[in-house]
Amino acid sequence: MPASSPLPDTYEFSADPDRIDVGRVHHLLAEHAYWAEGRTLEAQRAIVDASRNYGLYTRPDGEQIAYARAVTDGVTFAWLADVIVEPAHRGRRLGHALVDGILEDLDPLGLKRIVLKASAAGRPLYERAGWTPLEGPDDWMELRSR
Repeated sequence: MPASSPLPDTYEFSADPDRIDVGRVHHLLAEHAYWAEGRTLEAQRAIVDASRNYGLYTRPDGEQIAYARAVTDGVTFAWLADVIVEPAHRGRRLGHALVDGILEDLDPLGLKRIVLKASAAGRPLYERAGWTPLEGPDDWMELRSR
């Protein structure tokens, strides 16, 4: 795994689900994430309840400025989703630090595979961090709701 991105002292990483500000996360995703378009606050609460949640927070005030979640069976597989950093805090490698913290948290599980769907803009960032395109993506299938 490539070297981790250090987190500046003015921020802290947390895997504590009680620190997640669901309203703030919902607003951040609704305003800045095309994939979360139309997601309700109630749906966001259910998503948080069913996921391993992570955040970056400013020090010393504890304001949440980034979010991501992992959906996992806890043994073999995880899907990393909803990775987002507040626009005012972008350009400081905080997204990298957030993902590094998540990978460190998941490491003791011994997962065989962690996947994510990267946007066109995000793909080069993930590739520089050591992520690779899925082998045989044609093997993957989906069933969308009607």
